[in-house]
Amino acid sequence: MTPVLHTERLLLRLPEAGDLDAWADFSADPQTMAHLGGTRSRAESWRALCTMRGAWDIRGFAMFSVVERDTGRWVGRIGPWHPEGWPGREVGWGVAREFAGRGYAFEAACACMDFAFDTLGWDRVIHTIDPDNARSITLAKRLGSVDQGPCTLPPPFADLPVRAWGQGAKDWRARRM
Repeated sequence: MTPVLHTERLLLRLPEAGDLDAWADFSADPQTMAHLGGTRSRAESWRALCTMRGAWDIRGFAMFSVVERDTGRWVGRIGPWHPEGWPGREVGWGVAREFAGRGYAFEAACACMDFAFDTLGWDRVIHTIDPDNARSITLAKRLGSVDQGPCTLPPPFADLPVRAWGQGAKDWRARRM
């Protein structure tokens, strides 16, 4: 069964080929990608989109494409992520600049945290965040995650400064009640 998550304003579904234009625009924006490994070309964006979709088939989870329910516009990609060599099971996020500041990342991340703990059965979740990414740190804190210290991502991101923010399922569920 293919998971689809619904929130008040958003639909979270598997990435699709039709997401490419918005995904490529997101990936080409220097401001959006400043803390996400840098900008990518359209061809690199296609490969990233296919990687995310393929992870669904191989691992049974990956980031969702996030879509505004009212307009059908692609907002970003948010969700569970744990590629080979990653420092832990992550719920990560990235929202296109035009949608930043609307609370969409928080809304979608909450749905994904529930999915990771309740559906996937994870006992811990991290968020790998560049220490200069104030907006993501604020979001991690709003989710109830705490700074667990520096961590290392696998190549080609091994040289990027990253800290792991995270929490356990028990803490998450206690806050959600």
